[in-house]
Amino acid sequence: MGQYKRDNWLRVIVGAVLGGAFLFFSFRAADDLFDISKNLDILTSIYREINLNYVDEVKAGEVMQKGIEGMLSTLDPYTEFIPESDIDEFKMNYVSTEYGGIGALIMSRDEGVYISEIYEGFPAWKNGLRAGDEIVEIDGIPVRGKAPEKVSELLKGPGNTTLKLVARRPGQDRLIEKQIKRGEIHFDNVSYYGTVGEKTGYIKLDKFLEDAAEEVADAFLELKKKDQISSLILDLRGNGGGILQEAVKIVGFFIESGDTVVIQKGKGARNVITYRATGKSLDRNIPLAVLVDRNTASASEIVAGAFQDFDRAVVVGQRTFGKGLVQQTLRMPYNTLLKMTIAKYYTPSGRCIQALDYAHRALDGSAVRIADSLISEFYTHNGRRVYDGSGIYPDIATEPVRHSHVTYSILNNLYHFDYATEFRSRHQQIPPVASFAINDEIYGDFISWLDTKDFDYQTSSEQLMDRLKEVTAKEKRFADLEPEYDALLEKLRHNKSEDLVTFKDEITRLLENEIVSRYYFQEGRILSSLKYDQDVEKALEVLDNRQLYASILQGQGNYKTIGKPVSVLARANPESQEPVVREEADETVVPGPQPVPVVPFEEGN
Repeated sequence: MGQYKRDNWLRVIVGAVLGGAFLFFSFRAADDLFDISKNLDILTSIYREINLNYVDEVKAGEVMQKGIEGMLSTLDPYTEFIPESDIDEFKMNYVSTEYGGIGALIMSRDEGVYISEIYEGFPAWKNGLRAGDEIVEIDGIPVRGKAPEKVSELLKGPGNTTLKLVARRPGQDRLIEKQIKRGEIHFDNVSYYGTVGEKTGYIKLDKFLEDAAEEVADAFLELKKKDQISSLILDLRGNGGGILQEAVKIVGFFIESGDTVVIQKGKGARNVITYRATGKSLDRNIPLAVLVDRNTASASEIVAGAFQDFDRAVVVGQRTFGKGLVQQTLRMPYNTLLKMTIAKYYTPSGRCIQALDYAHRALDGSAVRIADSLISEFYTHNGRRVYDGSGIYPDIATEPVRHSHVTYSILNNLYHFDYATEFRSRHQQIPPVASFAINDEIYGDFISWLDTKDFDYQTSSEQLMDRLKEVTAKEKRFADLEPEYDALLEKLRHNKSEDLVTFKDEITRLLENEIVSRYYFQEGRILSSLKYDQDVEKALEVLDNRQLYASILQGQGNYKTIGKPVSVLARANPESQEPVVREEADETVVPGPQPVPVVPFEEGN
């Protein structure tokens, strides 16, 4: 009997708790619905009054567009509204690699619009247009002063339609007139593949749009069959992401079928999904290196993170961007779309590598980096320590390429671009990329050419001198320092005149890459850069030393911990003298609607 009473009391207590919880959530749901209804009513009332009574004429669509943009700006930069007029561009950027056009990149400069890049095999190339040509008219419409995106709209259109283009080539008096038939422009996700070193394959993957996995598989299988490669480098530098499932497939080529590649966790059960490797692996044993940098983001980080967690590849380069958010597109009324962040993704070890906290912003509204004190430790398959909250830290960290002030000045003023344009007009051909180099004669010619330009720049030392003058002038002390100041400034200017000699190597590489692109286009650019690529060199060093490769993946010695932040080290062992290898955060260096039949994707930075 006592047991019976206790069971009844237990049922009463449990029932009361559950009933209370039900009432709480019912009231909470009712409160949420009331809050939503109230604010929608306020919004529509304001919108109605503005349209009826505002003193000036109001464009209703623009007002609502700004209102939507303002609302979404409080969330994250990846949640955005796509009006009907922008859907084609949206699909081109995030879904498909095809569009109708002429196959050229353009840029704005001094009110003019210029061709900056020509893609081999497409209509612009077939019609003899070159990088450096200024576009004057498109179908009789002058384009000078127009924004590049407006000019791009004029160039694009359905395949097989014709446009009339008038261009001006530097050094020629007569304008160039072309009747160009637009083509279906298709840019591969894999921009280049080949071999580096003796038996190492190299695949450059630029994005994760449609068919990315198929392109990687085709390239890899051809390298194995044709070149009999014994190791592989997958280059994800600068890859801002794309379709999540393409990333999952690529990881699946090199790991066991059924292994978890990434976990998506969002609000509600429908947004919690585990993605596993499926299908037949292409090669689970070939030594693999993955190249990453600060512009490696999203789906690229899924690939790099999964390979790192499985100890399947050595990651080489710089810490990645840190975007651990998943977006999905939803159909909205009147053929519009909402691209919305629906979840965070987690690597197989459980890491969320999201680096910016959009939910808790600074006082000025900017998103802040995840604090080191909130970062947690995780473990790879072999027990190596890895960390969340700040992108993927490489197993082998390399320094990013940094240019001198003189090189930055050449880049910013497009002097390398202009010289390559003139060089192409004087030289009909150059040797193959592997044997072409900027010799002393060409470099001397560039220096002489540069002397005819208004070429100047400010070094860090000169910037400090300006600051010194400003501060001492405010303190009424500059007059006393002026003779010494002028003498030091003159000495700095003398040293500055030597910069073209001091930094000849990096300027030479810049010129070579631009000149090569005028003859061998995108593939030439990649081949030229590979000749001086320190990340590729480091990856080859690791892949060619199988003992080193194995020790990294086994976590031996210094490879046991990957990118430990200072605060985690202190929490784990305040007395520890273990070296900290994590780099500092870079402060400078962006029944409802049904889903569109487009898979979830990871948008880049």
